[in-house]
Amino acid sequence: MTIVTITLITIFLILIFVLTASYLSYRIAFYAPKRLPDAEVAMPVGEQYEKHRPGISKSVEDMLARPFEPVTITSHDGKKLYARYYHVAENAPLQIFFHGYKSSAELDCCGGSKLAAKLGQNTLLADQRSHGKSEGSCITFGIQERRDCLTWIQYALTRFGKDTKIILSGLSMGAATVLMATDLSLPPNVVGVIADCPYSSPKAIIQKVSRDMHLPARIAYPFVKLGAKIFGGFDLEESSALSAVANTNIPILLIHGEDDHFVPCDMSRSIHKACASRITFQTVPGAGHGLSYMFAPEIYEKVTTDFIHTIL
Repeated sequence: MTIVTITLITIFLILIFVLTASYLSYRIAFYAPKRLPDAEVAMPVGEQYEKHRPGISKSVEDMLARPFEPVTITSHDGKKLYARYYHVAENAPLQIFFHGYKSSAELDCCGGSKLAAKLGQNTLLADQRSHGKSEGSCITFGIQERRDCLTWIQYALTRFGKDTKIILSGLSMGAATVLMATDLSLPPNVVGVIADCPYSSPKAIIQKVSRDMHLPARIAYPFVKLGAKIFGGFDLEESSALSAVANTNIPILLIHGEDDHFVPCDMSRSIHKACASRITFQTVPGAGHGLSYMFAPEIYEKVTTDFIHTIL
């Protein structure tokens, strides 16, 4: 074989390797297979969750027992998105909730929605795209989800009126989603954001999880980013919570468990440091990922109530 032939074969093999690695990365990180319409999301496993399992299960049962209205809208890219609307009072503020990665509104928002109702707010619990009853097959770590957040806001203003005050709330990826949504042109009706254990950027959390999987993060990440671009059709670095809060004037409540093994509390510390708006930052010693409310309900309710009173 000639040198040219060997070179072409080498380039071809490298290309095949890169595409294969990128596709596998896409399947692992972003692809969401079709689900049964009423499929339940299992509670996370691990020692941190076991002692709170009965309390979480009870909160989920209580939420599911409350009457709600099913709501659907169409996303900017044509996907049907689903949510549950819980009514408390006419002309009340509306809190819109977003759950985490491969989780559910029932699991992640049961405590927060109960507190919101207690504070006199109507609530809208969204199934993120590619989760629950919402359409889609690609999870984008908040990149497209933040646009869905804007679509839900527009729906709320059309339905409840242009004077409706809106609070955006989220947990984990949902928290990153609502923070990243602030880099869009949100209407002044959005008076506050509550973010529980957000990651600072899609890149940062993917690199952290890569290290947890004993993969070299700097080598693995380019394949993940390429997989997102080629097979998912989105840019992982288009937005981040860190960059978004540096340019927002919306008040933010940031909550994070100090014993979070999945999304390190230092990510929220970075967000807190970068934030240009008025921000309240509450850490919860001993709380694991998404467990701040269950671990310290008195602290969680007080800081949330105080924050709500300052923005409404």
